[in-house]
Amino acid sequence: MTAPVPERQSGLAPPGEPGAAFPLGAAVTLAELTDDPHPVLRRLRAAEPVSWLPVLGGWLVTRRDLAEQVLRDARGFTVDDPRFSTGRVVGPSMLSLDGPEHRRHRDPFARALRRGDVSARLAEFTAAEAARLVAGLAPSGAAELRRALAGPLAVAVMAEVLGLGDTDPATLLSRYDAIVAGVSALTAASGQGQARDAAGPPAAIGPPAVGGAGPAGLQVPATAAAAFEELRVSLEAAISEPGASSLLAVAAATAGLSVREIVSNAAVMLFGGIETTEGMICNAVWHLLGDPVQAGTVRTDRSLLGGTVDESLRLEPAATVVDRFATADAGLGPARIRAGDLVVVSLAGANRDPASFIDPDRFDVRRPNARQNLGFALGPHYCVGAQLAWMETRAAITALLDRLPALRLDPGRPARPRGLVFRKPPALHVLWDAPAALSRQPRPAHARDQPAALARQARPRTCSGYLCRIILKPLGGYNPQKASG
Repeated sequence: MTAPVPERQSGLAPPGEPGAAFPLGAAVTLAELTDDPHPVLRRLRAAEPVSWLPVLGGWLVTRRDLAEQVLRDARGFTVDDPRFSTGRVVGPSMLSLDGPEHRRHRDPFARALRRGDVSARLAEFTAAEAARLVAGLAPSGAAELRRALAGPLAVAVMAEVLGLGDTDPATLLSRYDAIVAGVSALTAASGQGQARDAAGPPAAIGPPAVGGAGPAGLQVPATAAAAFEELRVSLEAAISEPGASSLLAVAAATAGLSVREIVSNAAVMLFGGIETTEGMICNAVWHLLGDPVQAGTVRTDRSLLGGTVDESLRLEPAATVVDRFATADAGLGPARIRAGDLVVVSLAGANRDPASFIDPDRFDVRRPNARQNLGFALGPHYCVGAQLAWMETRAAITALLDRLPALRLDPGRPARPRGLVFRKPPALHVLWDAPAALSRQPRPAHARDQPAALARQARPRTCSGYLCRIILKPLGGYNPQKASG
């Protein structure tokens, strides 16, 4: 593990006032980054590809080649830093480690995901669950897909992955909320996040960064500790169940990790698998239905589904940034990075670099190199669950196109992705032509109550800002299906 980096108050520029040398970065506001960051990222990428942003309390990297340099260099730009609060709640995991320890934590899960029987079982479950959820919506002719499909599907698949299929989704999500809130409280107690908190509500904005070391002796909030303990008990039971065949059980059977370490990594996968997959599904559906011509093409040529998912992930990654901390003074493009500085890699900025993607702001389901996007990061921390999230998104789109004729965005309730760190439409309302015979029939009471139940289970999260950011910093590891990493 790397030695602790020097502490400094989040939001303060290093000696030498770099803001004076980076005027574009100095002028960036949280509102711009939250509402529509792409014009800002375009300007920064062209003139200040590594820029000091006082509003973030760190450096923002927007050019593809420089982003790759940071993501590949875990020795120079690390996640192994005491300012990551997540480890205080769930313990060390693949999320917060680098080097041999990171590989030791990640490899059992990566190997389990690569097993043919595991991946085939998850693919079958995901397709069936997506079809079941959409079939339940079909008679109504209208739905809000974030809470009726994207959220429930993400929760169901992660419960299956972790062997928690019998756990009530609301219970699982309540534990999620409590643990995230605990990490948030630790970070806030350390004195960070004040600049952003003053700028608006947590639903719209986040803290300057995950970084910001807190005073010694901070205690994990009791509610978070209790929630994690409940999760630990459930996960350990899932691991020890005779004949268990979940991905978690397969990973646990691999030598090298203690039960506690398995549980810590499972918790990290749970959080990442819910938040980012929900965003991926919503963004992909929003992009596709927002272009009726291309949507019609994909309806008739399903071979374009994979490209649709890749292109949406390129154009609007569900997690737009990942954080690293410099381990030593270093040059990066036009910037001189100081040891201990926060370095924020903009995946969204790199994904629209015209040096890599022609006409980068256009959605094109036939883009030949869309799969080269950095939506799942790169290098040692390439998302370990990338293929699973990709599979869920494709399954959701397939079910929608198969079962909902003339599916379209609801013009009376427009939405678009927003969020500082996690970007997705706050709500995604759609319409379709419901079967006439079904639409004329009165809906039973349990069906009329379904939207409220789905909303309770799928959580109308405000995780596009502060709370989820401190949970979902770079998740995963090398994906053998990618040429890089």
